[in-house]
Amino acid sequence: MSGLLAGVRDDLARRGVDTPTPAEIAVSVQRVQHGETDLRIVDDVRSLAREFSGLGELAVPLADPEVTDVLLNGPGPVWIDRGSGMEPTDLVIGDATRCREIAVRLATACGVRLDDVRPFADGVITDLPAGVTAQAVRVHAVLAPPAGQGACVSLRALSASHRSLASLQDAGLFSPQIGDLLRDLVHRRESILVSGGTGAGKTTLLAALLAEVPERERILLVEDTPELFPDHPHVIGLRTRDAGVDGAGEIDVRTLVRQSLRMRPDRIVVGEIRGAEIAELLLAFNTGHAGSAGTVHANGVDAVPGRLRALGALAGLPDAAVDRQVADGIGVVVHVARTSAGRRVTSIGRFVVDDADGLTVERMWDAC
Repeated sequence: MSGLLAGVRDDLARRGVDTPTPAEIAVSVQRVQHGETDLRIVDDVRSLAREFSGLGELAVPLADPEVTDVLLNGPGPVWIDRGSGMEPTDLVIGDATRCREIAVRLATACGVRLDDVRPFADGVITDLPAGVTAQAVRVHAVLAPPAGQGACVSLRALSASHRSLASLQDAGLFSPQIGDLLRDLVHRRESILVSGGTGAGKTTLLAALLAEVPERERILLVEDTPELFPDHPHVIGLRTRDAGVDGAGEIDVRTLVRQSLRMRPDRIVVGEIRGAEIAELLLAFNTGHAGSAGTVHANGVDAVPGRLRALGALAGLPDAAVDRQVADGIGVVVHVARTSAGRRVTSIGRFVVDDADGLTVERMWDAC
């Protein structure tokens, strides 16, 4: 395959094709591999399309619509998650050199740098080969070193499926009664914070909630890496940017939240609240942008107030100011978790300020 890949790359370059379609790849395969059968050409085109997308052999497990994560941990088997925990696959990457090639190729496909000077990369691939059911794939890659066992890659399938409250209800994330409650919260323009651990389904649930926003409303969406893809006709996405090699040009979440306030938003959404941008976001929640939303990492609904206070401290906000602004501006917190039965909504509550304990969560509903 390496010889065919090199020949096809050369042919595409001679023809001035920068982003080849499967049809253009097929033309190059026919020019390079004279006398191949049509069936063999089809197989070659599929393999090369995966290579040009950046995914290579990692596209194979992504063809399963139930797969949410694909993980390469250096040389060895590729692991996947279908929503109920990690499991190894029959796909094995045999050596560290190939692992590094895969990581660098994925970073290149995302348009970001990955080398020994900058050994970490984040990005999203949206131009996916045939067979991959996701709408996009989020990429995180780490080279060795610092990864001790070889280059590591984490892929998250960002799918348009399971992005409605109805589909999440069918998948068992919550009951019909909770589905009705969530719709009502969106339609009443309650500001909603979705909390949970890594891989619990925060982004998936938030995207489904945003799909319930009336079409006449304008959503300003701020993310580090595009992940939400809500099914809504009026979404403006703002994305952060790292500094260039000269140290200039960085655009952080805090800046984007400030800019979004000037863009006539009906609702402002932050994909993940994890820093000092909480100050601007709380300002938005409390100044006429009801119905806004975001996600935050927390191990349980009772841990959310402490998490928000810690983020507020990064912005120089005292606990009392965070408590009051959260209670006044954020209507509801919805917690999702990975349980033995799969991903589930486990708690829904409202923020209240208690004279003795400060900010707490008053339960509206609990799974236990």
